[in-house]
Amino acid sequence: MEELHSWNDGPTKSAIVDFVGRATEQVPPEERVAVFDNDGTLWCEKPAYIQLDFLVRRLAEQAAADPALAAEQPYQAAAAGDLAWFGDAVTKHYNGDDSALKVLAGGILSAYAGMSVEDHADRIKDFFAEARHPSLGRPYTACGYLPMIELLRYLETNGFTNYIVSGGGRDFMRPVTPSMYGVPPERVIGSSVGLDFVDGELRTTATPEFLNDGPVKAVRIWGRVGRRPIFAAGNSNGDIQMLQYTAGGPGPSLGLLVRHDDAAREFSYTAGAEKALDLAESSGWAVASMRDDWTSVFD
Repeated sequence: MEELHSWNDGPTKSAIVDFVGRATEQVPPEERVAVFDNDGTLWCEKPAYIQLDFLVRRLAEQAAADPALAAEQPYQAAAAGDLAWFGDAVTKHYNGDDSALKVLAGGILSAYAGMSVEDHADRIKDFFAEARHPSLGRPYTACGYLPMIELLRYLETNGFTNYIVSGGGRDFMRPVTPSMYGVPPERVIGSSVGLDFVDGELRTTATPEFLNDGPVKAVRIWGRVGRRPIFAAGNSNGDIQMLQYTAGGPGPSLGLLVRHDDAAREFSYTAGAEKALDLAESSGWAVASMRDDWTSVFD
């Protein structure tokens, strides 16, 4: 238990330690697969997704170059700095209404179309080198949750292989997951657009490939990993099926939900997580309260 320094002693920490003890005794190392959502599970997702900040800057840049776009969504919201519009689109999605998300997706998909994957990665690296969280005042690369990073290391020490399975963009996360989480690019599963091979380079397209959310997470885990996870961590309704898939195996398993209930050190909200939290007790998932279970939120 010494490795989980930022976790208070209590039922949640005990559930993690007890599970890892059983897994190391009963499950071969090659089958010890752990999957983690990213937004709201490993790093901040409020007041807006970190990737959204990156994309809004690009949409505003496009609107400035073409004033006709500024009258349309999502460019109108981007040009006005109206992050609430983007947040509402995602919250509506988690409650079954994809009308605004489809509009948002159209802008997102075209934002970097035609760019080489290396140039795209360089833009992401430049963004992370200078951008800071708007209310916490920290670099985004310092917005990872210390207790969850400790949990990644704890599982790794006990023979687990960690994967990130996020609704966020695969290629947006890959440049920073090795330094932030110790998870290499090949173990990042996320939403993606199609790629074309043109003149010796891979270039992005405006064609969606996967929206890695909800039941698609379970499908993509099997497609990429070829194994059912025995540990899963999430924080929203979009993680329900990943947690259910993890719990469906024959051996030891554990699902963990991060509950955002610490307005003093991070944020307090349940929007987009209501169904998951309602299912937690009946499903046997552990719930990590930021307020009660974590001695520190950030390093």
